[in-house]
Amino acid sequence: MSITIVGLGPGNFSHITLETWELLSGADKLLLRTAKHPCVAILKERGIQFASFDYLYEQAADFDCLYQKIASEVINRACTGESIVYAVPGSPLVAEKTVELIRTQAVEAGLSLTIVPAMSFLEVLYVRLGVDPINGITIIDAGDLPKLPPDLETGLVITQVYSRQVASDAKLALMEYYGDEYLVAVVRNLGLPEEQIAHVPLYELDRLPVIDHLTSVYVPPRPARSKTFSFDPVVDVMARLRSPGGCIWDIEQTHLSLRRYIIEEVYEVLEAIELADGAKLCEELGDLLLQIVFHARIAEESGVFTMQEVIDTVTEKMVRRHPHVFGDITVRNAAEVIMNWDQIKKREKAGERTGALDGIPIGLPSLMTAYKLQAKAAKVGFDWQDIGPVWDKVAEELAELKAAAAKPGAENGRETESELGDVLFAVVNLARFMGIDPETALNTTNNKFKRRFNYIETKLKEQGRTWGEMDLAGLDALWDEAKAGE
Repeated sequence: MSITIVGLGPGNFSHITLETWELLSGADKLLLRTAKHPCVAILKERGIQFASFDYLYEQAADFDCLYQKIASEVINRACTGESIVYAVPGSPLVAEKTVELIRTQAVEAGLSLTIVPAMSFLEVLYVRLGVDPINGITIIDAGDLPKLPPDLETGLVITQVYSRQVASDAKLALMEYYGDEYLVAVVRNLGLPEEQIAHVPLYELDRLPVIDHLTSVYVPPRPARSKTFSFDPVVDVMARLRSPGGCIWDIEQTHLSLRRYIIEEVYEVLEAIELADGAKLCEELGDLLLQIVFHARIAEESGVFTMQEVIDTVTEKMVRRHPHVFGDITVRNAAEVIMNWDQIKKREKAGERTGALDGIPIGLPSLMTAYKLQAKAAKVGFDWQDIGPVWDKVAEELAELKAAAAKPGAENGRETESELGDVLFAVVNLARFMGIDPETALNTTNNKFKRRFNYIETKLKEQGRTWGEMDLAGLDALWDEAKAGE
């Protein structure tokens, strides 16, 4: 009672080893996983008798069931006393699930098992594509692509791409990792006279003229991303810019002169987030980081603090303010996290802040200042219990604004300005009750207006028209087009 597993190689009969050929030609009982292999025709020509499991391919519900049935059949025949030679395409230990199952079940059944080395299609693929496996390679069945780790760094060989549907499913799975345009190599009939190698973008993977059981896909490795990072490069660049012989403009900057730039960078980060543009967000976060490094360099030059102290201070603060993560405090929900944060922060600032409204930066935009004033007042109980009175307050302030604006004479200018401020303050309070950051909301609307206005401007240029040639109705129509396009 024994099982000997051999491989038929990648396709060409010349790739079968002499040891395998002797086992095939001398087998008492030769079983093929599939007769759909180029070497099988030669076995027939030379009078070698065999049976295959191709009939099971039509019966099985899926490949897992198929492979299990084949493995069980091989084991059962061996258990009846037969000496089985089981032949698989390629190499027995490369992407052969039936072999994995047989190895496990043979041990449980007490059967003698021998696996004979064989050449797989991988050796041909390495040569044809110039791939050195020493650099790392991952081999996976097309059906297992959903299990692919998202941080895969090696080249990828996908086997069993036997139909257009499988190729389509593989394409969709791979595009999640690599993108539509990523170039892959589709190989077919490797080692045979009809060998084909096509380099195509992923989105064309299922559009090739022929896809069959001898089709595989090679996906080159993505450029490796460093698993560690360092602030040193940007810190060193800033030090060079600020040093004698560096950039005159950078040398002249101070904390005060740089204030406007850090605000601008924050808003550009917000725009990238709103656009859901990953590449732009990466760039804008870098620009914001540069401003932080800039300020830290200026401080270091005057002996106030260093970039390392900035990092250490915020790290210590985050650990200190998250005792439920780094300590022994237990919290039930996010609300308790915020409560703990506020209490810890209050203790830290006890010597600095004596009033309920202390701690609001002077240079904040007005909408953000209003939001923080109201939030701090609410913490000591100066707030409505629900949103109903807030709506009433907005309506009240709007009525007062209308009344002030309707007064005759120039003397109403200051009163109207004051009433408009009250309206904005009331709207900020409404935003707070709704859980909306008013600064972010207005910034989003500003960007939306800009996009739609740019659309109108582009359309006018395409039509060879100027702003002065359009009436408001025509401009409104273009505005509606821009709105519909979003």
